[in-house]
Amino acid sequence: MTRIIMHGCNGKMGQVITGLCKEDADVEIVAGIDVVDNRDNGYPVFTDIDACDVEADAIIDFAAAAAVDKLLDYSKAKKIPVVLCTTGLTPNQINKVAETSKDVAILKSANMSLGINTIMKLLKEAANVFAPAGFDIEIVEKHHNQKVDAPSGTALALADSINEARNNEYEYVYDRSQVRKKREKKELGISAVRGGTIVGEHEVIFAGVDEVIEIKHTAYSKSVFAKGAIEAAKFLAGKPSGMYDMADVIN
Repeated sequence: MTRIIMHGCNGKMGQVITGLCKEDADVEIVAGIDVVDNRDNGYPVFTDIDACDVEADAIIDFAAAAAVDKLLDYSKAKKIPVVLCTTGLTPNQINKVAETSKDVAILKSANMSLGINTIMKLLKEAANVFAPAGFDIEIVEKHHNQKVDAPSGTALALADSINEARNNEYEYVYDRSQVRKKREKKELGISAVRGGTIVGEHEVIFAGVDEVIEIKHTAYSKSVFAKGAIEAAKFLAGKPSGMYDMADVIN
């Protein structure tokens, strides 16, 4: 059984993961970390990570960027691998993640969904079929009206998967409204839609002559990301130091 420390246990994602772990016989949350301790989660909660003395196999992090530095220091000191899901890290924090991974295993991914990460793998194969045949490639992503970044990190990761397969031959285009000209063959368009409570929708379009292929992923709840994080924790437990991502979990 994989013993997990839930960093950010009383946030929305922390609570989703807590519920899913109760239904999974292969994992157990043995402790939680959160600045707020206002409920009974069925495990001890520490408001200061340095006070947590519970033995664990992995940490799942869905907290705030401001808490990541102490998390990395704790992980390194205790030699506990981290599934790092918090976004909005500063360049200095990203560098610290890389440095910490020299001493302990860290898994970081733009999207924790198993479906999205499987699609990334499929896109590399699709790009090598359709790009040489002259197909245009577009990505459309949709999210709720509270999301502040556009395009999403996942949309960029999907684009990067395609571009890596094609030796970085594509130039990303985010807004065509400023220039009146025909589409260039080596453009990869990325469009963002914001509205309502859309959890997350990503569609990759390969548009050729008289045929269109669409590869689409829709997240209907946050549980898809929570499930991916739990599977990542199972995978990361006992792994040697280094940087990992969801592609490693799938492969």
